[in-house]
Amino acid sequence: MSLLAGIVGLPNVGKSTLFNAITKSKVEAANYPFATIDPNVGVVEVPDLRLNEITKRIQPQKVIPTTFEFIDIAGLVEGASKGEGLGNRFLSHIREVDAICHVVRCFDDEQITHVADSVDPIRDIEIINLELIFADLQSIENRIGRLKSKVKSKDKDAVAENNLLERFRDSLEDNVLIRNLELNEDEKKIAKGFHLLTYKPVLYIANMSDEEVGSPEDNAYYNLVVEYAKNENSDVIPISAKTEEDLMDMDDEDKAMFFEELGINESGLDRVIRSTYKLLDLRTYFTAGEKEVRAWTFRAGAKAPEAAGVIHSDFERGFIRAEIYSYEDLITYGSELEIKNAGRLRSEGKEYVVEDGDIILFRFNV
Repeated sequence: MSLLAGIVGLPNVGKSTLFNAITKSKVEAANYPFATIDPNVGVVEVPDLRLNEITKRIQPQKVIPTTFEFIDIAGLVEGASKGEGLGNRFLSHIREVDAICHVVRCFDDEQITHVADSVDPIRDIEIINLELIFADLQSIENRIGRLKSKVKSKDKDAVAENNLLERFRDSLEDNVLIRNLELNEDEKKIAKGFHLLTYKPVLYIANMSDEEVGSPEDNAYYNLVVEYAKNENSDVIPISAKTEEDLMDMDDEDKAMFFEELGINESGLDRVIRSTYKLLDLRTYFTAGEKEVRAWTFRAGAKAPEAAGVIHSDFERGFIRAEIYSYEDLITYGSELEIKNAGRLRSEGKEYVVEDGDIILFRFNV
């Protein structure tokens, strides 16, 4: 399953620093625009306490968490949709991702330049949104142009597509992003094929100083971003990207002590990763045995054969049934044997919709 989350923002807001921390990698994070021209891609583990609890009870030889990919996209600038600052190249990278992590600067620091010479998170958000709007309007006009002949001949699918494109164009001209529109299921299916930038779901990441991240509501910039995000049902994660990067090589116990001193219950990185995972509409099921306990990623709403195909295409092709118990039952009863004795082990067929936290053994034959 190849789903990408793209980290975007204006230059010098902390994107590459955040990417370094998330992926425990080392990419350039220079104090000047366009330090990142080609996007960096990193695979991240999804933090999941359930995996630890399953491991305690199964005691396997090996434990494998699930993963997904982040991509660090170079800073956009005003005029990107017209090619400013290598804008066309950057916009094409955003077009390839499935969800956007929008890093917003919420700290003052005279040593770190800002492309607009002042800190204003809402202005920064709207600069990027405007560039995405311009890029989408151009895509929509091009697509409408290609549909003209089919619409003229009253092709049913072309007419439906054209009507939706015209609605999107009108909304964008009113500065209303596509992701903020109410769409029915048919419209969502059509819209997905357009690959519009303003249709992609977004998570805002408020990058602030380590002194403020423990009480983000005391940061005026953060509160502005929260209010803005509320209007489009998006989440905001407060984080100190520089602090998280500095802690990359620290062991878990020392990290926990440090975060406790800052008044933080958990790493901001863990929250970013989990929130992005959810934003991508991803869920986790587990396979558990003496040799291996492993977490697997699937799309919400997947039926059992499709989820089995995440492991191997043969599992989906030759699917017979799935033997399933829940994570909660493992915690309650302590072992698979006790779950069986309690009558909680289920046998499910092809129409079963897999739930987050299911522990599954797939039966198949090819």
